[in-house]
Order: sequence, then structure tokens, then C-alpha cells
Amino acid sequence: MNPDDELCLCFHVTKRKVQNFCRIEKPRRASQLSECGGAGTGCGWCRPFLERIFENQQKAEADELPSAEEYQASRAVYIREKKNRGGEVK
Repeated sequence: MNPDDELCLCFHVTKRKVQNFCRIEKPRRASQLSECGGAGTGCGWCRPFLERIFENQQKAEADELPSAEEYQASRAVYIREKKNRGGEVK
């Protein structure tokens, strides 16, 4: 399915719209995707697909990179440990 294909055929909600809704609004439950243009509230056909998008978004958020501060702090620890082992630092 392409991003601009309709996921919810009843209310003409695209896959892209649902994905952006998940990214921006960060719903806590798949049922909250109904707030995205009414997706899933018509015939119900798209609900399993909405749940799949929701679950994928949850996994993606768990895999996000750390904040800039956490990233820099982790690198500092890495550099210190590398120096202590006698490794070359660039």
C-alpha cells in the first residue's frame, strides 16, 4: 500500500494521514486512531490495519535515537573507555 492510498475507505483517510497522526499525536491506544478523520468507525474493515500501523509506530518510537545531550554524554563515556584501553581516538 502506498502512503497516499486510502486506508479507511469509508472516510477516505490515507495511510500517510494515519502515520502522521501517530507520529504527531502519539496515541496511547489503537482505538484513538478514530480521532484521525473517523478512521475505523465506519464498516470496521480497516481496524486490523490501523492496529498494525499503531503497533509499528510504537516499535519505531522504542527504537528512536537518544536526545542530543544523552548522545554526547554516551560518546564521552565511549571516548574515556577507549583511551583507558589504549585505543586511538579521532
